[in-house]
Amino acid sequence: MRLYQVGPLIEREATHDCNIGGYHVKAGSRLLVNIWKVQQDPTLWSDPSEFRPERFLDGNSKMDVKGQHFELIPFGSGRRMCPGLLFALNVIHLVLARLLHSFDLATPMNAKVDMTETSSVTNYKGTPLQVLLTPRLGFKLYGQ
Repeated sequence: MRLYQVGPLIEREATHDCNIGGYHVKAGSRLLVNIWKVQQDPTLWSDPSEFRPERFLDGNSKMDVKGQHFELIPFGSGRRMCPGLLFALNVIHLVLARLLHSFDLATPMNAKVDMTETSSVTNYKGTPLQVLLTPRLGFKLYGQ
């Protein structure tokens, strides 16, 4: 969610005059925040382009994705944050557990996964992900 968020930009409106990074911003000004850049910032993240889920198991584990820590906001923040946040957080554990319990995952011919992304209004992988799913248990155990 940090490495490949859905949208690279979020829009906000200044509610009062303020200074941001040495720039005067008038009340009512619209601001575009480049969350992709924030979430790739090497001053905030060591090896920002690396997929390392274990980075959240140390002192950063108190950081959540609910919009309070602005270095990690995959669901946005404030009134316009993603309405599916609670649903996603409740379902992701079940879906991942079911997939990992049910299948062995591999790439065709053990090829390396190309993590290149393409950016537009939304971010997406530049190369489609190809995965081979090999059932671990008989299909009768999972019900139809």
